[in-house]
Parts: sequence; structure tokens; C-alpha cells
Amino acid sequence: MRLSLEGRVALVTGAGRGIGKAVAQTLAAAGAQVAALSRTEANAQEVAHAIETAGGRALAFGGDVADPSTVETVIEQTLKHWERLDIVVNNAGITRDTLLLRMKDEDWDAVLQTNLKGAFLCSRAALKPMMRQRWGRIVNISSVVGLTGNAGQANYAASKAALIAFTKSVALEMGSRGITCNAVAPGLIETDMTQAMPPQAREYALQRIPVGRFGTPEDIAYGVLYLCSDYAAYITGQVFVIDGGLTVGI
Repeated sequence: MRLSLEGRVALVTGAGRGIGKAVAQTLAAAGAQVAALSRTEANAQEVAHAIETAGGRALAFGGDVADPSTVETVIEQTLKHWERLDIVVNNAGITRDTLLLRMKDEDWDAVLQTNLKGAFLCSRAALKPMMRQRWGRIVNISSVVGLTGNAGQANYAASKAALIAFTKSVALEMGSRGITCNAVAPGLIETDMTQAMPPQAREYALQRIPVGRFGTPEDIAYGVLYLCSDYAAYITGQVFVIDGGLTVGI
């Protein structure tokens, strides 16, 4: 049993900033070789450089997770470079927030394409090498709004709720193959998304969090690390809520 990821190869999507960046660096610090995929290639390269500067090993890729050809290329290049793929963290996500009556078709489609289809494409492509290895970890970054809903985020909440159902389905299909699939549902985390909140909204949200602070990307990354480790071998199809107690009273 080990928390170390030595010898493991991980793909992290949305790795250029925020939670994805923290996850990529945390898995690398635990010994994993990390393929960092970001829509903005320069961000992925920055993360890969930081990992390598710290003594780790990383590859950087730029592209859209909702594009099948991008996903195929990333998986192929990762396998070519390291000859295996053990871990996929589906973190890439976007928001297009507005009330449902004002929501445009493209707002709905863009969020579902990135947040849900991206996870589908990456997971499907990764399952083949994982099945050959008889070992794999898929971790999908959902959200507490996938459990509770949120006004003005019908598209985002729907995508994150769907990720939870997707997680459970993959867990049922792959459990006998040595592959686990779990979801992490962050609460309010200090990222670009939450920093854009109006001051009054931030203060109201803070008052609802029992631990008295917003989470950090590292708070989420440590939960992901555990689910990717040998210690979580008997955990699959579950949703780990990491929200400082935000949803306890809901």
C-alpha cells in the first residue's frame, strides 16, 4: 500500500491553472509522470516546466478536450513517450453563466461539450491501455452544484450532475478490470471563477462555509491524490465532496 505514485503516468485536463494545475503538480510531487493538457498550450508548458524544475517529469499539450482528434493525439503521444497510462483526471471545465430564459444554445452546448464530452472522450481513450494493465484510476472533477443545482448555472450544474452519473456507470463497467472511477465535488475554491464573484456574493458565500474559508486548489488536489493511490483501491463510483462543510446543511 502506498500514497506514492512512482511509476504511474497521469493525464490531467484543464491543467493550465487553478485546480488542474494543483492536481498536476501534486501528482508529480508524489512521483507520477504527468501529461498536462490545457486549452492554452503556453499554460500547459508553464506547468510542465514547473514540474520538471522540481525534479519531476512532464509533457505539455495544448488543445480542446471536446475535440476527438486532440484527445486521440494526446493519448497516443503520452503512450508513445511513457508506454503506459494509469491515471486520468478529467478537470477541464468552463462556465457560461446566465439565467435559463437568457441562455443561448451556444452557451449550453459549449459547457456540455467541454465539461461532459471532454471527460467521455478522455476516459474512453484511456480505458484501452488501462484494461491491458489491469489497473487504472479515473477521477472526474464535478462540483457541489452538480448535487444542489444553482440559479444561473443550469448548463454548468447539468454538466456536473451528469459527470456524477457518468462516474457511477464507468465504475460499474470497469470495477472487475482493476479500474476505479470516482468523482470529486469541490465547493467554493479560490480560482479565477470564484475571484470574479462580486464582493457581496463572496461574503455571503463565506458565511455559509463552516470552516470559515474558501478552499484552495491544493485542498482538491490532495483528495484527488488519495483517490489515485493504492489506498483507494476499494473505492469506486463514489463522490468525494470537498467543500468545507458548505453542503452539510442543505
